Amino acid sequence: MKILFISIFSLLFIATSHAQQSTGPEVRTKSGVVRGGTEEDISYFKGIPYAAPPVGANRWRPPQPVAPWKDVRDATKDCADCPQRAWPGSTSFQSEDCLFLNVWAPSSIDKKTKLPVMFWIHGGGFTGGSGSGPGASGKAFAKQGVILVTINYRLGRLGHFAFPALSQENPEEYKGSYAFMDQIAALKWVKENITAFGGDPNNVTIFGFSAGGVAVHSLLTIPAAKNLFHKAIGHSSGGRDGVLTGRPINKDNADPLYSISAETIGTNFARRHKIQNIDADALARLRALTVEQIIDGGQENDSSGIRTYSGPILDGKLVVETAETAYNAGRFPSIPLMIGNCSAEIGGPFVSTATSKEMLFALFGENEDQATAAFDPNGKNEFAEVQTMFNTDWVWAEPARMTARAFTKKRAPAYIFQFGYVPAAARERSRYGAGHGSDIAFVFNTLHARWGAPQESTAEEKELARIMNTYWTNFAKTGNPNGKDVPNWPLYDIKTEEILDVDLDGKVQSKPDPRKERLNVIEKAFKNKRETIQSRGI
Repeated sequence: MKILFISIFSLLFIATSHAQQSTGPEVRTKSGVVRGGTEEDISYFKGIPYAAPPVGANRWRPPQPVAPWKDVRDATKDCADCPQRAWPGSTSFQSEDCLFLNVWAPSSIDKKTKLPVMFWIHGGGFTGGSGSGPGASGKAFAKQGVILVTINYRLGRLGHFAFPALSQENPEEYKGSYAFMDQIAALKWVKENITAFGGDPNNVTIFGFSAGGVAVHSLLTIPAAKNLFHKAIGHSSGGRDGVLTGRPINKDNADPLYSISAETIGTNFARRHKIQNIDADALARLRALTVEQIIDGGQENDSSGIRTYSGPILDGKLVVETAETAYNAGRFPSIPLMIGNCSAEIGGPFVSTATSKEMLFALFGENEDQATAAFDPNGKNEFAEVQTMFNTDWVWAEPARMTARAFTKKRAPAYIFQFGYVPAAARERSRYGAGHGSDIAFVFNTLHARWGAPQESTAEEKELARIMNTYWTNFAKTGNPNGKDVPNWPLYDIKTEEILDVDLDGKVQSKPDPRKERLNVIEKAFKNKRETIQSRGI
């Protein structure tokens, strides 16, 4: 009798659980029905596949179509992260089967609704990161009437890889940067499916941070991504050649900034695993390696220092040119742009190996005096501060201005921002300004999940997050970040050079770019980069 009672109880529990699951919102995609969840009047759908698992023979191939499903697919749980180096304390689940996306939308929508869509591309140096997690929640966007889509894309050697036999296999297919192919496949999924979630496939804004921002530049200039989005936002995204911007796939299209081709690097990696040949059998052996062997603990060089990871690849068919080349030639869509960075992105010998202010300024050659006046006008700045400002301006700030100027020249609206807020408790360790990624939690209004977050957010921080999130949703809706209850953000103009500046205390205001003199001397250095600056050690 006791056994019968337990069985009946179990059946009741299963039935109740099924009933609870069946109450979630259901949406029919092109591949099948997904059932999500609802929280605070926001519907969410997690772990929706946008491509087939890139495993086995599909490793290092463009994303393949999803196999349709018949039953209702549970879409209430985060999917696996793409394979990457596991950081201490990480609890995320990783799998090579990782090409999934997440959707957040207002729950009170009908079939006639056409809300603007924002498409988030996470950062992580193209070797780490995830489209899931509390920091990437789309609740704040959805509350403001915008649908958010976040994605996973292949990372590390699974996302960027070249090998001679791979170039010969399926010659009609794209090769090299599978990460960009994944992003394009996810954008195509949005175009085909977002209407069912209440979104407008003709009003899509891509935005990304760090490597995700580099991807934004790439998507703006990759022909295969044409017409898949209508606005773009770059967070700490660069734009100039030389930083994750496209390594030539083979020696035939060598570049001074990338002297080693991607195929050579792929061959180096094969030899690390005692695969000496470069034929089809060697490629099969590479595909037979475990994910752990491919990730190799996150190492980008072997024990002797030989490079074994390429980063993004300029293959000539998918990625046909760098973003800087395309911007200079006007080969990009004339769409609204927002772009900017944090005020003190990164310190240390990130760009130059100079060990003093004098050594750093000397690298500018005939512009040494201008560099000194711009970065150390009173001669009292610490070398660490000068180095941080130089790194920030060289990699992020001046390239952002260059990009905005290219858009303005093409009569496309552009808006520049600088984010400099640092919490009072963090100002001792963040002495020179806001570090890399400090703006993201404010844009997503996910302060509870920010890096090194205090237990409680202040009223001022919550207001700053509201303002930032509102700017971004306004831009997604109209191509203009301005609107009710936010300070005016002026359109970028080459003559006035006004930007939106968030200062150390979180005050939001428009002003002429305070970095102008620094950026001007960096711009001069870039003009001579390949001939002089590179040879001097920058």
